Amino acid sequence: MYKETLSFLTALKKNNNKEWFDKNRSKYEATRAEFLVMVQNLINEMQKFDKNLKGMEAKQCVFRINKDVRFSKDKSPYKTTYSAFIAPGGRKINLPGYYFHIEPGNQTIIGGGLYQPDPEQLKKIRSEIAYEGKKLKKILEQKDFKKIYPKIEGEKLVKIPKGFDEENEFSELLKHKNFFVMHTISDKEVLDGKLPKLLIDGFKKLKPFNDFIHHAIA
Repeated sequence: MYKETLSFLTALKKNNNKEWFDKNRSKYEATRAEFLVMVQNLINEMQKFDKNLKGMEAKQCVFRINKDVRFSKDKSPYKTTYSAFIAPGGRKINLPGYYFHIEPGNQTIIGGGLYQPDPEQLKKIRSEIAYEGKKLKKILEQKDFKKIYPKIEGEKLVKIPKGFDEENEFSELLKHKNFFVMHTISDKEVLDGKLPKLLIDGFKKLKPFNDFIHHAIA
């Protein structure tokens, strides 16, 4: 399965235009259908440890391959990944969830959390950290978690945000503007048949991080 997917996406990277895509639409439809099945199987398995995903369907979580190029300098029409964001409400919801995409060139990604929280969400997360930062720190420093997700990704403020004590022991965590983590997977790992298990294991380890953010913004 994944060999055909990586092959199609590799070719798409080299031929990112509508004419080529239309000629190879049957390959796209076949590999995308397999990806949808894979995501549904993941969701079914993930419901065992995250009850909030009950009733979710793959089609709610999988992103379209067409790019929105209106505000982009790169006008190539297609994404060169198959991607999904698994969360209550699906890919469009601005809540903590589980993300992954398949991309050739050793660029397959597993991760999650909350990317680009809105100002109110960010304020609530920081307030939770200011008073309950030990809980988040314990999650981030847990050995199995840190092995996969070594750090919180994204931009940080240079100074502690306004309204928070500069002497707060969790000042570095308060500076984060995003609260998501990620791990890169090699093509070899994608092709060895263990990708679903790898994703499930990674998402299980991610759940306490998502739970902390869910609680903060509730």
